[in-house]
Amino acid sequence: MVDGALRSEPVTGVPEVVAKGQGGLFDVLPHPDFADNQRLYLSYAKPCDGGGATTAVGQGRYRDGTLEDFQDLFVAESACTDTAKHFGGRIVIDADGYLFLTVGDRGQRERAQDNGEHGGSVLRLHDDGQVPEDNPLVGNTGAQPEIWSWGHRNPQGLALHPDTGEPWLNEHGPRGGDEINRVEAGVNYGWPVITYGKEYYGPTIGEEKKDGYAQPLHYWVPSIAPSGLAFVTSERYPDWHGDALSGALKLTHLNRVRFDDTRAVEEVRYLGERDERIRDARQGPDGHLYLLTDSPDGKLLRLNPPADG
Repeated sequence: MVDGALRSEPVTGVPEVVAKGQGGLFDVLPHPDFADNQRLYLSYAKPCDGGGATTAVGQGRYRDGTLEDFQDLFVAESACTDTAKHFGGRIVIDADGYLFLTVGDRGQRERAQDNGEHGGSVLRLHDDGQVPEDNPLVGNTGAQPEIWSWGHRNPQGLALHPDTGEPWLNEHGPRGGDEINRVEAGVNYGWPVITYGKEYYGPTIGEEKKDGYAQPLHYWVPSIAPSGLAFVTSERYPDWHGDALSGALKLTHLNRVRFDDTRAVEEVRYLGERDERIRDARQGPDGHLYLLTDSPDGKLLRLNPPADG
């Protein structure tokens, strides 16, 4: 933005992005000290040397509409594939300076249970791309040391919980079984061994519950196709304080879930009458909630506080 208005010109210096299928530019994140260092992170679908694409994250310095000296910090080489789906690609930086990145299973579900693969996992890095020594799989032979948690299908929302500072995510199930999860170190979230979803052609997939695999905090059947996740902390929306907001692509609404600690106690859906795919939900520094719609004429919307709560 310039003086509160969106720039009309595209930012230059952005890396080559594979804009195919579900691939593209996934997330944009300023460093916590952006005002001093102008460091801007991008996650995106990066072309692989042998063809296809994978999930990557990099950074550059943003100055006057240009991303200078952009360089990749991490490339999920083991998730290179010709398939053009399930990239994940959401990023956050927590209060301790760790960078979390989601990587989808790339449409090949067996990846999510293979710790030798980056696919189907949440990764934890230092903000310069280095691997923290206390990551749960560091030192495990054959495991990817960046992995923080695994058993994920396609996480498209990632946010820090306002009370605990932990990352939470939402992710796509298949036909049903979209989930909200609290992301914990070394935890297996089960895909495709456990899921509340089914194959698109009808049969069940695995089981709903099984020892050794974490249950979701909340799940949706049928699928809403969640994308983008934000926790409300702004005083502009006092009746929503602490609630989790997700955009919904398939069922075209804004989804609000209230939690009592980690137990979902209320779900409300908004804006369904607009019939627009909501790709992302964010709380801005001005305290307003912003929504991004997904269409050829997509819009950036600012959400007024609801009159009825």
